[in-house]
Amino acid sequence: MSLSWDDARASQVDVGIPILDRHGIKGTFYVLPASLRLRIAKWRAAAAAGHEIGNHTVYHPCTGNFSWQTPRTMLENYTLERMEAELLLANKLIGAALGVIPTSFAYCCNQAFVGRGARAKSYVPLVARHFTAGRTGFSEVHNRPDRCDPAQLCATDLDGKTFGEVRTEIEAAAAEGRWIIFAGHEVGRPGVRQTTSADMLDRLCAYLAGRPEIWADTISAIGRHVRATAKHPGMAIRRR
Repeated sequence: MSLSWDDARASQVDVGIPILDRHGIKGTFYVLPASLRLRIAKWRAAAAAGHEIGNHTVYHPCTGNFSWQTPRTMLENYTLERMEAELLLANKLIGAALGVIPTSFAYCCNQAFVGRGARAKSYVPLVARHFTAGRTGFSEVHNRPDRCDPAQLCATDLDGKTFGEVRTEIEAAAAEGRWIIFAGHEVGRPGVRQTTSADMLDRLCAYLAGRPEIWADTISAIGRHVRATAKHPGMAIRRR
């Protein structure tokens, strides 16, 4: 099982990481380089403590159907060459800021295309070339280690869920031998949009600490194991 959060939001290091540290649980954080500056000392401490720092692009490009997107950052206006250059730039910026080079990636808005119409292309192969793992989101199914594509790992939403809901999902996945990945954004008060409840996270981490048969670790750590045991082809092998 893996816990992950996107965007390097301040509440992740202010509220979430102290909870994880208290229980000895490691999380994966897909950061935007510009957002790191708000809490740079805390992000450096998180990386030094063994939490995974992942790549979430430089500009967070998504479809232009979102009202907050600009023509410059619309996926419809991207090319594969531009996307690859920005993935590598994000790694460089994160490495300079935190001293670690990301080995996994999270698709912004869970979208993996560039261009439009007959010229649209998937950038999943770029992720496979440069990263140990690529995480999607809002999935209806959990990863089968013997079948999953490490470049397109399924993930389910963590924000807004109760401890009972999360525990039920974990136990169902465990019963089937699945790898369940959760994806969130803020950490704090329940009932707020895109927020994982801090109290729920504390209960979840205590639960995981008491269930040693459930391997709770970062996406890259489990991803390396899945690739090695299932002999998945076509993925980069990168170590932190």
